[in-house]
Amino acid sequence: MGADIKKLKGRIRSIDSTLHLTKAMGLVASSKIRKANEAMDAAKEYSNGAHAIISRLAAEPACRKNPYLRQPEKSEGGREKLIVIAGDRGLAGGYNAGIFRTLRDYPNKDIAEIIPVGKKSCDRLGDGFMSAETFSYEEAHGLAVRLCEEFVAGEFDRLTIICTEYVSMMSQVPRAVEVFPITADGSAEKSEACIVFEPSEDEVLRSFVPDYITGLIIACVRESFASEVSARRVAMDSAGKNAKQMIDDLQLEYNRARQSMITQEITEIVAGAGAN
Repeated sequence: MGADIKKLKGRIRSIDSTLHLTKAMGLVASSKIRKANEAMDAAKEYSNGAHAIISRLAAEPACRKNPYLRQPEKSEGGREKLIVIAGDRGLAGGYNAGIFRTLRDYPNKDIAEIIPVGKKSCDRLGDGFMSAETFSYEEAHGLAVRLCEEFVAGEFDRLTIICTEYVSMMSQVPRAVEVFPITADGSAEKSEACIVFEPSEDEVLRSFVPDYITGLIIACVRESFASEVSARRVAMDSAGKNAKQMIDDLQLEYNRARQSMITQEITEIVAGAGAN
């Protein structure tokens, strides 16, 4: 009986320690949520505006032969690149697992060249460390310029970003964003005004694409990080509630065991006194 009580006390202390850890991690995640959401909103605003311009330019007849609109004739091994954005840390519910599940189900993943962003992605996919939290404009621009040059040179045919869409505080959905080749998706709003591009639609498209890709990469990274910290906050809240429930259940079991032990001791004392 005494051994059982000691074991219960040890389990309660262990879970209580875990509870303090989840509270601390939840507070850290909470402190980052507002800043992460503000950065995400700013990046998405620019990216959406740039996408509207690119989509309009891509629909212009003068841009039909633009190299950024080049469609691959057939799927070839080693002709696709994937930017895979995961988190820097774990304990974020199914956030990282969702990204790697999307990558696992992606066609041609085994022959595509993968560019990881985020510590978890870099560790799993074997490359240098690029932090999702501190990913800078300079890093995004350098990556975008290199990818644009390689695509125009015909070194690969497709570019896709595997990232996470922030739906709400409680919901984050992994997705694949197609980047190259650029297509006219018709999502840009039609304007009654006549827009003139100088020196030409084709030249404007050529010069603007690197900035557009930079903004798109930044937006995907910022949205993924906002999803990560939100998922971690929700996961830590859930873990904290479960820990509290376990402590309550164990405390009740401990009290019953202790009461039973005390009752047994009293019974033994009374029995001993009666024997005398």
